[in-house]
Amino acid sequence: MRHTISVLVENKFGVLTRIAGLFSGRGYNIDSLNVAPTQNAKFSRMTIVTRGDDATVEQIVKQLQKLVNAITVTDFRDGEYVDRELVLVKVGVDSKSRAEVMQITDIFRAKIVDVQPKSLTIEITGNESKVDKFVELMDTFGILELTRTGKVALPRK
Repeated sequence: MRHTISVLVENKFGVLTRIAGLFSGRGYNIDSLNVAPTQNAKFSRMTIVTRGDDATVEQIVKQLQKLVNAITVTDFRDGEYVDRELVLVKVGVDSKSRAEVMQITDIFRAKIVDVQPKSLTIEITGNESKVDKFVELMDTFGILELTRTGKVALPRK
């Protein structure tokens, strides 16, 4: 089962290394990791997506809470948070497919950020299922390049 864990940490040198080391040292995998400063430059928020049963994730959370630089650790459950992911995807197009790709882009409220004679680069933001569906549709046209930010999340309350 996939879990999204949010960790508010002190914005200090080596914190990311310690957290990544905690995962690798115990044989846990990180599916995605996003780290950025918060509104207070002293802190950064890490959003970690990992897989495991409830007991495994509970153990990960306990280990994270023991780290000196970790301020708060939250294992988000369904409905308790809002999440988004940003994807840039470069799609191969020709004169026949360009209009269809543009139409699908509009339907998904995505944005074309670069136009070239044989490709379009599209930015899409949304939850994982929206992004996955869009990527699946673009794959039929031929994805030339793709990059994803990983999930970012905040609690609803």
